[in-house]
Amino acid sequence: MTDMTDWRLQGQERFLKGVSLAKQTYRKYREGWEHDHCEFCGAKFSERHENLNVGYATLDCYHWICENCYGDFKDMFQWKVVDTPPCTPGQQT
Repeated sequence: MTDMTDWRLQGQERFLKGVSLAKQTYRKYREGWEHDHCEFCGAKFSERHENLNVGYATLDCYHWICENCYGDFKDMFQWKVVDTPPCTPGQQT
């Protein structure tokens, strides 16, 4: 279990508590959007091989969570992992 004083916890429960996530390959949110960061540790996601390319995303691709942070916070945030087609960047959920 992760300690509530973990430096990575910075109020994400306001927008990530209890949401559905899908494990998928990174896709930019919209044209001109170059990369994203893990909502917890700040690890960089992009389509470039030197960055993270796979992680957990909200169904609209707006929020990304790396595999390590997913493992650390999945119980605390009560995420539901769903088996869906790749997210559609910019689509409202």
